[in-house]
Amino acid sequence: METKNRYIKIFLQIITVSFFLVTLFPFFIVIINSAKSSLEIITEPIALPRHWPQMLANIKEIWTSPSIRYASSVYSSVLITTISLITISVFSAMAAWVLVRRKTGIATVILLLFISGLIIPFQVVMFPLVALFRIINETLGIRLLREYHGMIFAYIGFGAPLAVFMFHGFIKSIPLELEEAALLDGCSKPQIFFLIVMPILKPIFVTVSILNAIWIWNDFLLPSLILGIGQDIQTIPLAIAGFAGSFVKKWDLIMTAVLMAAAPVIVGFIIAQKQIIKGMVSGSIK
Repeated sequence: METKNRYIKIFLQIITVSFFLVTLFPFFIVIINSAKSSLEIITEPIALPRHWPQMLANIKEIWTSPSIRYASSVYSSVLITTISLITISVFSAMAAWVLVRRKTGIATVILLLFISGLIIPFQVVMFPLVALFRIINETLGIRLLREYHGMIFAYIGFGAPLAVFMFHGFIKSIPLELEEAALLDGCSKPQIFFLIVMPILKPIFVTVSILNAIWIWNDFLLPSLILGIGQDIQTIPLAIAGFAGSFVKKWDLIMTAVLMAAAPVIVGFIIAQKQIIKGMVSGSIK
């Protein structure tokens, strides 16, 4: 029996290691090819680089390329991601708190409407969304296409359902007695939320922020619809797409740019992974 269990354990370990290697392989390909020229990538895509300093040359070319404007795209991505994350996290937490504490039928209906946003595929609404933005521009004179605030508005709309759902599950585990005690001490509703509830929500705040940051930072489809490829405002994924022209594809710059774009997200995830797991587990226990 012990021998059988040992074989099963070894088999599971082999499966786990194999899955890890398969998952890591694309990232390995990106790293080694970011230190090659386009010719080396085409002729020897899996071989190790001959000259690792080539990566620095690729990075320099990316930052100094006047046609791609990668530095501008980094600024756009940071701006859009930061404002979207703050807005989604704070307002979703406030909405979830109200929905949890108000035991009414209307609160239940509103929560179900938020959850329905998780069910509808984005592909179903992406073209109606662009049409709606055009109608708003024509009727109200509010320009949303090709603008920062249009992207932020869209990300808030698509990011809020999951955030509200996660905050809702976490807030239900917070004892109501804490808020009642603060209310007896003379705290107002905003003070109760920001001084009592918000500090307790730190784990789920980190979880929601990281999940949305990964999505917004790496998203290509929504910016391509609202901003457009080759326009004045570009996010990092759109700038990377600019390295792949109709006739020439600069694979060396593409690989290096992908590595540069992935690095901040990976570092942030590694730093906050304990808080992410804690937030997800705490919200699911209740």
